[in-house]
Amino acid sequence: MSSPTRPIPLACCWLSLFSLLFAAGNGHAHDTGSSYLILTVRADQIMGRWEIGLHDLDDVLKLGADRNGTVSREELRARFPSVTNYCLSHLKLKADGATRNIRVTDTGPLVEASSKGTNVVLNFVADETSQPKVLELGYRLFFTAKPQHRGLLLLDCNGRRHTAMFSPDRPTQRFDLAVPSPGSEFLAFCREGIWHIWIGFDHILFLLALLLPSVLEQQANEWKGAARFRDAFFNVFKIVTAFTVAHSVTLSLAALNLITLSSRWVESAIAASVLIAAVNNLRPFFRGRAWLVAFGFGLVHGFGFAAVLTELGLPQDALALALVGFNVGVEAGQLAIVAAFLPLAYRSRESWIYQKICLRVGSGLIVVVSCVWLLERAFDLKR
Repeated sequence: MSSPTRPIPLACCWLSLFSLLFAAGNGHAHDTGSSYLILTVRADQIMGRWEIGLHDLDDVLKLGADRNGTVSREELRARFPSVTNYCLSHLKLKADGATRNIRVTDTGPLVEASSKGTNVVLNFVADETSQPKVLELGYRLFFTAKPQHRGLLLLDCNGRRHTAMFSPDRPTQRFDLAVPSPGSEFLAFCREGIWHIWIGFDHILFLLALLLPSVLEQQANEWKGAARFRDAFFNVFKIVTAFTVAHSVTLSLAALNLITLSSRWVESAIAASVLIAAVNNLRPFFRGRAWLVAFGFGLVHGFGFAAVLTELGLPQDALALALVGFNVGVEAGQLAIVAAFLPLAYRSRESWIYQKICLRVGSGLIVVVSCVWLLERAFDLKR
């Protein structure tokens, strides 16, 4: 007679979930990399400034001769024509339906430091153009080699601002310069919020570490399955609500530049939060207070969510729209994860597979991964 929890199929489900998370999370967590494009449209000219990560360019074009992960100014200068050709081949501009030639005005490489590393700056103009009514941009930089890469755009037309994010599924976007479209901008940032939480493997593992014991109850130092679905649901509700409220607060504060923290400190603290949440599953010290852990460390995760928005340098009106859209997307992505987790976890809560393998072995693996992240981020180590 088969067990009501059907352990073999459930084991396959959990094994697939953990394999996917740890295989993906073995990379760079949620550091997807971004390039920043600023376009200024005037009556007789379109000017642009493009900030591109030197590390990303080196990965694709192999700029450093000794392949040691660093690129000297001399090496960059020698390969500057290759850099400009590569970048311009992945950026297409149409004004009122007509393709415009883009010409770099720099005679040599310009580099600038940022919180994410060193950027190569390209200044350019679009030849033979007058102020268009409709602008269309095709942006495909790094999308083939780095599908998680994003192109962030700030478009200024006579003081009117437009913002956008380019991705492999949205490489071409059209802008009506006569009529602003806040709705499309909101949806674009909403999509990016969903994508950011889904590829933010440190955020996912933090939530997973908190959610794993949510369908269990501790009795005499042993985990037992929750008696009622309502109890498990309420545990999850408290955790998700606390995490949402906390990261929404710091996401807003950081994106509005009211609080600024070091990117290295924030990323290290996020890794530490994953570690502590997982250790608590193996040796509980936050008994019945997982929602407090979610709230406390959710404040730190909010700064991580805000990084992509603060570095875009949006004006206050556009930033407010981007902030709301991005946060809505994060919540939608988070709820999708919880909706997939809770029914499976509750159904398998009584099985030894869940209590021994998923909770204990899974938490142990999360401990290992988060320790690696913490060391890499705290000491700026590269793999």
